[in-house]
Amino acid sequence: MNKKENILIIGAGLCGSLLALRLAQRGYKVEVYESRPDLRVTDISAGRSINLALSDRGLKALRLAGVEGKAKEICIPMKGRLMHDTQGNTFESNYSGREGEYINSISRGDLNGILLTEAEQHENVNIHFNARCLEVDIEHKKATFESYQTKEQFVVEADVIFGTDGAGSALRKSYETSNPEFTVSQEFLTHGYKELEIPADENGNHLISKNHLHIWPRGKYMLIALPNMDGSFTVTLFLSFSEGEYNFENLTSEEKISAFFKEQFSDALELIPDILHEFESNPTGKLGTVKCLPWAYKGNTLLMGDAAHAIVPFYGQGMNASFEDVVVLDEVLEKHEGDWETTFSEFQKNRKQDADAIADLAIDNYYEMRDHVANPIFKEKRVIEMTLEEQFPTEYSSKYSLVTFNENIGYHKAMTQGRVQDKVLLNMIEKGEISTPLDTTEANLKEILIKVKETTERALD
Repeated sequence: MNKKENILIIGAGLCGSLLALRLAQRGYKVEVYESRPDLRVTDISAGRSINLALSDRGLKALRLAGVEGKAKEICIPMKGRLMHDTQGNTFESNYSGREGEYINSISRGDLNGILLTEAEQHENVNIHFNARCLEVDIEHKKATFESYQTKEQFVVEADVIFGTDGAGSALRKSYETSNPEFTVSQEFLTHGYKELEIPADENGNHLISKNHLHIWPRGKYMLIALPNMDGSFTVTLFLSFSEGEYNFENLTSEEKISAFFKEQFSDALELIPDILHEFESNPTGKLGTVKCLPWAYKGNTLLMGDAAHAIVPFYGQGMNASFEDVVVLDEVLEKHEGDWETTFSEFQKNRKQDADAIADLAIDNYYEMRDHVANPIFKEKRVIEMTLEEQFPTEYSSKYSLVTFNENIGYHKAMTQGRVQDKVLLNMIEKGEISTPLDTTEANLKEILIKVKETTERALD
């Protein structure tokens, strides 16, 4: 195997920077080109989520690359959801009944900066910014870029090309024109999003609990808030573009914007002092899912991360899934290093089903967060799940835990098992076989556990 092979990575976001770091650690010569400026010296966060949820799958990938510790230094643990109703009342729903299982709020930019800096510590890595990829000549392994600064176009040749350039991937667009067998689907929600901010208090402290993901579920729309290290919260409004009494198209006046927030999110409104300016100034973003096939072409190019499988953000797994791509690729490289065509083929075979599964789960969780988290039956199911996890930590995991805290099983298996478990528990609740408050005697809980597991296993056979 020739470790002097030249690797080109298009896109220096989270997936691209982690991939560059890991390939550099394996000894490859890596050139990375990014269309945006260097985020370590320029603020480029406008319009994008500035904080994300980092959980076990992502941490596993960062551990592989030796940067887990640095990432954890900028994490804020969130142990569960804190729901806010229209009267300002709150109720808590933990993510897990087990000790030590939580997700982490982390700055997208700060984490990306860590990965870029770590990658650049390797002399076999060069990262170039302000260079937009225009097209990729897959047959001849060439990519054409344009400099934002000089407007000049230039060509970069490589032995292997990775596309980690997000949902609008230039490499994926080149697949569409080069490969007649290539298929791609892009499905957008009828809802978009707008980001706002709850600032820190005068002492730099968080105004509401920093160890929760806050949700204001309202059926046709919702507000969520994640904590930042500086004491602020990034708040995101999810709202229809054009449907319903309130939507982005008709919230055009100060009076209507104020009325909407006073009616639906009064307690949040009290925490956002500049709501009108932020609402009018911040862009409205789209939310969509990208599925495509094949991810690899000609044995010398591969799509990874959002370029291959962009998802909506409602399971907190977008970044984690992209990072897990790097783990899976690394495992395949361990077996087939030197044979890129086999490596890419096996990577796609091992990963595609899981990528589709988390995309579907993210859509499911959108409706769960928006419509169901305040539903009495859903709340009852969560109490039962948390109790089973607490009492039988090695024998039971909810669907959420299977997806979020079980990094050694695939998303598809987690989805399949989790969905069946959900149906079993809901059926038992509807039939009156279990109810809250639970009889928490060991014998009763064991009986519930056995029935849930046996019924689930029969359904999965």
